[in-house]
Amino acid sequence: MKIITDQLGRTVTYHFPPQRIISFAPAITETMFRLNLQEKIVGRTRFCVHPKGIVEHAVNVGGTKDVKMDRVHDLQPDLIIVEKEENTKEMVAQLEHYYPVYAFEIQTVPDALQMIVDLGEIVDRVQQANALVQRINKSFAAFPRIYEGKRVAYVIWQDPYMVVGKNTYIQSLLEKLGFINPFAMMDGRYPTVKPEDFQQAQLDYVLLATEPFPFREVHLSTFANLTPEATIKIVDGEMFWYGVKMLEAVPYFQTHLQR
Repeated sequence: MKIITDQLGRTVTYHFPPQRIISFAPAITETMFRLNLQEKIVGRTRFCVHPKGIVEHAVNVGGTKDVKMDRVHDLQPDLIIVEKEENTKEMVAQLEHYYPVYAFEIQTVPDALQMIVDLGEIVDRVQQANALVQRINKSFAAFPRIYEGKRVAYVIWQDPYMVVGKNTYIQSLLEKLGFINPFAMMDGRYPTVKPEDFQQAQLDYVLLATEPFPFREVHLSTFANLTPEATIKIVDGEMFWYGVKMLEAVPYFQTHLQR
């Protein structure tokens, strides 16, 4: 048995190395597969869709905000992985009544990198985790500062419009790329904004994410009218996931936003 403290300061006692893992955070699920844990991951959410063709072998135990406890009990996990923003407090309390639950909290790029390192230690994949972090750091270090000082809105919802704000991983990632997000000055992590807020923000870019609201090409004209001086782009929301997806993100940012 091993006793550790998770990122929320909770003490977790579990069998080490874990042999039956359930993950309730899609980006962490994908990262664990990259750490060669496919034989250990027995359960995942219906939103854990990567890596395609492999992740399906793990049992669907519900969503990120709901859990099918009968399926969890059938799997008898010796470790469950959750993330503070992805999963509800009530859901975590329900799970930890029966099983060891390790909670991450990821709000910045450094948090995301530390998650990989800590995950490697938790699941006995230290070498693979450190190698992955090195590759991600190398990729970001080589990224040209083509967006330095550009003002951006990252839009996640409409009716009402909602954007990414302070204390979020996406905001930290935008800063890492050189962007300035004027909406990070507003209250709340995902503030609600009005059309006039976009107009007054002097934006260079408006990024319309494909998740959680599925922005599509049909929405471009609305924002082109609101912010005619800005470059309007539909962006793949998955490229703004933390974890192993950060390897794909850098070349995506370098090419897609410039087209």
